[in-house]
Amino acid sequence: MKIFPIQLIPHDTRIDFMRLRWITLSIAAVVFAAVVGLILVKGFNYALDFTGGTVVELRFQQPADVEQVRTRLATAGFGSAQVQSFGSGQELLVRLQPRDGVAGEGVNDEAALQVVAAVSRADNPAEILRSEFVGPQVGSELAMNGLYAAIFVVVGFLIYIGFRFEWKFAVVASLTTLFDVLMAAGWIAMTGREFDLTVLAGLLAVMGFSINDTVVVFDRVRENFRSMRGDPLEIMNRSINQTLSRTIITSMVFFLSVLALYLYGGGSLEGLAVTQMVGAVVGTLSSIFIACPLLTVGFLKVTKQDLLPKAKDIEALARRP
Repeated sequence: MKIFPIQLIPHDTRIDFMRLRWITLSIAAVVFAAVVGLILVKGFNYALDFTGGTVVELRFQQPADVEQVRTRLATAGFGSAQVQSFGSGQELLVRLQPRDGVAGEGVNDEAALQVVAAVSRADNPAEILRSEFVGPQVGSELAMNGLYAAIFVVVGFLIYIGFRFEWKFAVVASLTTLFDVLMAAGWIAMTGREFDLTVLAGLLAVMGFSINDTVVVFDRVRENFRSMRGDPLEIMNRSINQTLSRTIITSMVFFLSVLALYLYGGGSLEGLAVTQMVGAVVGTLSSIFIACPLLTVGFLKVTKQDLLPKAKDIEALARRP
């Protein structure tokens, strides 16, 4: 194990990942189907961002502890309340989901008063700065905007990878990214965590992390196809082994960073952190065990002819040492 430069795994390892490709692809297919079924059957626990509800903005005389406020609200019956601090720490934003599907201005005012009574203390009373009802129409618009954002990202990936590599790489990268995102979303559905805008942001971040890992492996595959002679399986094996240390180091740094966010970022960022941690683990495994194996299946099978240098690349390749 080297420290300078950092290299956890030797560059010349000979692990035969491709020998296990049918096993790993079969496991991935079964898990993919199970997660899709789980999401369809159980669904998500949508937060106020998507369902609508009451928003109450409070000001305390002294800075308030967010976790204590959240605990007092749960004791008062607002178990799904979202509490966020902003400004100097004396202001808190409380978001409440509708109770039993009941909504309206009267219910909104009553809920705001109940919130103030629950969180106020004799030595640190709270006052209402603003309270309003967020209708389900706004939540529906947010959900659609999130879907549009995800589609935009996927289409962007397809265009970029198809332009830089080859269309087969673009399709495989999109499938791998879809797998990673669904695994992270499936974890949120299975655990019953609230699906809010921070979780949606986490899923979009998982897409970026996944595609980055996959592109690094694909870039090495392309270079080795052009510079090495050998069976495609051997070349892909060599490519995975050569990028293995980089993949694991990058994933570990990303995971530890998000773990710190989970531990010290507060309850409002837990969904974001958990989503990204699951995505980091799944994304690492998929770039090793799924991405390259998919390039050997059916119409996605990549040959040396597919990766021959284009005319505009020949001069650049000739200048390489």
